[in-house]
Amino acid sequence: MDRRSFLKAGVTGTAAAAAASTLAAPALASGTIKWNMVTAWPKNLPGPGVAAQMLADRIGTLSGGRIEVKLHAAGELVPGRGVFDAVGEGTAELYHAVPAYWGSKSKGILLFGSQPFGLRADEQFGWMAHGGGQALYDEMYARFGLKPFLCGNSGPQMAGWFRKEINSVDDLKGLKYRTTGLASEMCSKMGMAVQAMGGRDMFQALQSGALDAGEFIGPWTDSALGFYQVAKNYYWPGVGEPSSAEECAVNAKVFAELPDDLKNAVTMACESLYNPVWTEYTTKHAAALKKLVADQGVQLKMLPEDVIKAMGKAADEVIGELREDDDELVKRITESFVAYRDSVGSYMTYADNGQMNARAMVRGY
Repeated sequence: MDRRSFLKAGVTGTAAAAAASTLAAPALASGTIKWNMVTAWPKNLPGPGVAAQMLADRIGTLSGGRIEVKLHAAGELVPGRGVFDAVGEGTAELYHAVPAYWGSKSKGILLFGSQPFGLRADEQFGWMAHGGGQALYDEMYARFGLKPFLCGNSGPQMAGWFRKEINSVDDLKGLKYRTTGLASEMCSKMGMAVQAMGGRDMFQALQSGALDAGEFIGPWTDSALGFYQVAKNYYWPGVGEPSSAEECAVNAKVFAELPDDLKNAVTMACESLYNPVWTEYTTKHAAALKKLVADQGVQLKMLPEDVIKAMGKAADEVIGELREDDDELVKRITESFVAYRDSVGSYMTYADNGQMNARAMVRGY
């Protein structure tokens, strides 16, 4: 998919108002429950936009057609960054986005999506399912009238697109850089001028020089957004987001009113998509990266070692501040995350890390 095929899908305020007027009582005479899903993404954006539609379809399938979900792309019903409040307030029944967008609600939320030098995609799901993460996730989102689920993951993200080469930590001072979540706090501590914006705005800002650099997701999605047209230096590893979970949140009252079998259908729709979404990202990122280098002249570069170490120090400061947060729930979330990260991380030396290092020794990759 090329950049223009979804960037041209603009939305007007009158269209949003018309969409809002279609919200009806959940149950119709036929017994079918009509839900509106609002998303943080352009329609069919490779990666998250595609995953949102997959989720809407899967809820319909697993509910036996008893729940019908209509997807609204960012701006069609509410702005992309407005979906959290819209669902909590009942304007729509559920949303598809990422926890990294809701730090203004509580910094504790950010740990459920991605953490600098934190959990990989499989570890993130492990924390939620086996390390107490889901109970904390539920407790936090209940404050806002939401029932949350993880429903996908981008896997490792890239450090991003840079207009100029980076050779040292000093090159980052004052750098105008787009990122989100806890990665933005890590980068701010290093003197970077961090900005949060959507993918389309990031392209325009890189093109105009309003941004010096920025990361969005990874090769598959980034290719569709066309960042390679305005910045050729593509840096790795994306230590700010070693994985980035995608989430669905349902209005808590709406979810509570469902019969148990439909609650299970929604839950399974989300959980069963986590691995297919993650592995699709991995597969298509790999293919897209080859094309970016071979066909678009992209320069693939590793961040200098001193930059990575400085980022690690800044990330430790960010997590340390969360452990001392005034909110008792944020403290508990952070302690749970750290305990799981350290336990599983130490095991990975002998497990996945060992296997990957052995493969690289023999295969060269």
